[in-house]
Amino acid sequence: MNAFNRAFCFFALPLSFVASVDAASSWDGKKAVDYVLSVETERPDAIYKQGETVTYKITLLHQQKPAADQAVDYLISKDTVAPYQKGTITLKDGVATVTGSLGEPGFLQCQVTFKDGKTAYVAAAAAGIDPFEIKPSMPAPADFDAFWDAQKKRLAAVPMNPVLTPVPAPADRPGIEVFDLKVDSIGAPVSGYYSRPLKTTPKGHPARLYVDGAGVRSGDLLASARWAGRGVLSLSINAHGILNGQPGSYYADLANGSLKNYRKDGSSSRDTYYFLGMYLRVVRALDFLASQPEWDGHTLIIEGGSQGGAQSMAGAALDHRVTFITAMNAAMCDHTGMVVGRIAGWPKVVPVVDGNPDPLVLETSRYFDTVNFASRVKAQVYMWEGFIDTTCPPTGVYAAYNQVPTKKEMIPQVDSTHSIDGMKLWPAVAAAEQKHLDEMKAKFSSAK
Repeated sequence: MNAFNRAFCFFALPLSFVASVDAASSWDGKKAVDYVLSVETERPDAIYKQGETVTYKITLLHQQKPAADQAVDYLISKDTVAPYQKGTITLKDGVATVTGSLGEPGFLQCQVTFKDGKTAYVAAAAAGIDPFEIKPSMPAPADFDAFWDAQKKRLAAVPMNPVLTPVPAPADRPGIEVFDLKVDSIGAPVSGYYSRPLKTTPKGHPARLYVDGAGVRSGDLLASARWAGRGVLSLSINAHGILNGQPGSYYADLANGSLKNYRKDGSSSRDTYYFLGMYLRVVRALDFLASQPEWDGHTLIIEGGSQGGAQSMAGAALDHRVTFITAMNAAMCDHTGMVVGRIAGWPKVVPVVDGNPDPLVLETSRYFDTVNFASRVKAQVYMWEGFIDTTCPPTGVYAAYNQVPTKKEMIPQVDSTHSIDGMKLWPAVAAAEQKHLDEMKAKFSSAK
C-alpha cells in the first residue's frame, strides 16, 4: 500500500484569481481535465514530533497521466507564516518530494503551485507537529473572570420578555411546533427559531442551542426543527439579533452596511467590541432554554461552527449548565499569536504595523479569545478541525482544545480546509450529540 495516502488537490484557476478548490467537488474521476495537482504527507495521520523531518509527496497528472518534467513551486511555512522554505522542483514521472521540519509544536504547511500559461494549479498539505502540546500565545487577563462576571450581572438585570410567534413547521417534521423567538438582551435581542415537540412533559426534555457562523443571515429554522423531532427543546439563533426569514436583500443590505465590518467594530476596548453583545446573546439564549418548564434541568447542548464554534465555547464557559459542546473549525482562537510568531485566528482582529501589534486591540482580544474560554468550560467538548484551514488555522484551534480541562475529543481532518465534507461531518456530529443525550438520560433515569 502506498504510504502517501493523504492528498488534497486543487484545480485550475486564472492567475488573476488563484484560489483553492477541493478536488472531490470538482472532478468526478471520469471526465478528463488538463491537470490535477496534489501534495500529501508520508504519514496517514500527518502527525510528527518537533524537529522530525516531514516528507511531502507532490504529484501532477496531465489528463489523468503522470506529467513529465514539469516544474512546480513549493512554499513550506509555519501554518502560512514565517519561517519560509521555498523553491522550485522538477517532477520525474509526475512525482517529486520535498522535506521540512518545525522545531516547536504547531503545523507545518506545504503549498505547491504549477503554472500552465495563464492558469495556476495550487495544492496544500500540512503536518501537525506535536499539536497537543501547542499552548496559548498569551495568558488570560488577570481580571478575565471578573470582567465577564460583571457582564453577566448586567445581563441578569434585563428581563427576558420572550416573544414567541408561531411559524409553520417544515412539512417533513411532523409532531413539532416552531416559533420565531425574540428575547431581550443587552443591545440587540436574541433572535431565532425555537422548536419543541407538540406533546411535552414538564421537566422531561433536554435542550439544544445552535449558534451561527460568520456572515449576516436568518436563524436556521431547519437546525432548530430537526432536533425537536427527537424530543429536544431546540433553539437556533442568528448572530446579530436581526429579523429572521426575510428576503435576501434584507441581509445583503446589512452585510454591506451597518454590519459590514462587525468582526472588528469597537475592538479598541473590551467594553465596545462587537462580540461582547454577541456572546451575551448566547448566554441569554441559554437562559431562555433553561427557563422552559419542559427542560429536564440537566442536559444542555450548544453547537456551532467557525464563529459559531467560538460562540459555543464562550457560551459554555459563561454558563456551566451546558453539558456538551460541539465546535467545528472554531474561530477567535489565539488572537495574539503574532506575539510569539504564530498565525492568529479569525478574524485576525489585531492590526500589525511594522511587526508591532496594536496594543489596545491586542488587549481587547484577550477577553474574547476562545483559548481563554476553553480553559473555563465544565462541559464535554467535541471538536473538528482541518489541517489546511487558513480561515481558522489549526495552530490556534489546537491551542484552544489543549486548554479544555474536561472530557474531550478532537476529530482531525488532515485533508480539509475550512470547508469540511458535510457527508462525514453532520452524521458524526448528530451521532455524538445523540450519544450524549442517551448517556444523560441513562444517568438521570438510574438516579431516580
